[in-house]
Amino acid sequence: MTLRRLSCSPAAPPLEDDNLLAEILLRLPPLPSSLPRASAVSRRWRSLASDPRFSRRFRAHHRRNPPHLGCFVNDFRNVLFQPALEAPNRIPPCRFALPIDQDDHFSLLGCRHGLVLILHLSRNQLLVWEPVTGDQYRLDIPPGSGDMFSAAVIRAAGDGRYFQVVLLGTNDMHLACASVYSSETGSWGDLTTTPLPPRDSIDEATCVYPDMPAVMVGDSLYWVVIGRPFGILEFDLGVGRPCIIPMPEDINAEEIHDMWLIRAEGGGLGVLLVSGFSLQLWKRQTNCDGVASWVLGRTTALDKLLPIDSDDEQIPFILGYAEDNNAVFVWTSIGVFMVWLESLRFQKFFESEYWFRYYPFEGVYTADKGMDGQHNGAELLQNT
Repeated sequence: MTLRRLSCSPAAPPLEDDNLLAEILLRLPPLPSSLPRASAVSRRWRSLASDPRFSRRFRAHHRRNPPHLGCFVNDFRNVLFQPALEAPNRIPPCRFALPIDQDDHFSLLGCRHGLVLILHLSRNQLLVWEPVTGDQYRLDIPPGSGDMFSAAVIRAAGDGRYFQVVLLGTNDMHLACASVYSSETGSWGDLTTTPLPPRDSIDEATCVYPDMPAVMVGDSLYWVVIGRPFGILEFDLGVGRPCIIPMPEDINAEEIHDMWLIRAEGGGLGVLLVSGFSLQLWKRQTNCDGVASWVLGRTTALDKLLPIDSDDEQIPFILGYAEDNNAVFVWTSIGVFMVWLESLRFQKFFESEYWFRYYPFEGVYTADKGMDGQHNGAELLQNT
């Protein structure tokens, strides 16, 4: 018997394997210039990097660590996009122009997971807008939502094709009301209600504080409520019913403009309070018996951290909060600073003599198509 050596065809080089190449490109940094730079390597790379299916995979892969692309800034007249990144990752403000007439009666409710939620009061609708793709979804506000309500948008679990909108408000029956819209079913869920704690007088009203977007911690969304009681409304997506939790005892309703709900270090809900030139972080913790309470964590002297002088400067205050980056925007008389709460690293974001409302936008900008439907990768590589 003659033994013959079996000949094997050589394996294709790694970068010649489309599946392997896709996995490599998928792990590029989630910056706007990453895929346009990859597209410049060859026609084959450009074909893969500009494929809308790959773009969706890229955004979904980096959804948990998106960069802060910029802020939608409300200056009381218009809402404009203020880019945060330097060239070649800087996104031109016109690319994220609001798809709504600035003369209409509307307000921003917040940004999350690459989506922007807008309350269009002129139409009694909620608008979910995805700036990267230009997609828009208009939702009629369901009846019974309450007199003073707010809402938050989230990506549904899975590949990120679907989203949910949680609508939460209070009514004249002293109840907290909530309903959830699912883009997968295209409908609102049943309205759920929870009694609010007793009030001293029937004339005392309780409402969701409109100037602070909800914060998402784990599977729960949190809003501040003002009036009687002054506290925090929690909506657990798993339970599907709102409940109220108290504020830290040392924080009262008069300090509503000096505080912000945040994600605390190590997880859990936190409250950030500016007291003079000090930044106090309160954390909600649960002991071994299941009893939750507030504890004061780190206190930071802002006049020692930032290049400001407590003898000469006006007292700082919070303008907004970027959830995924765990960073807060602090107004000072010399400008707006972005402060990362865990590292206490800071960056001067904006020169401003006046205070505005900031809505941080965190997401993965793939630059596969612009608002005009044209490929714009090369534009992002220029010094815009």
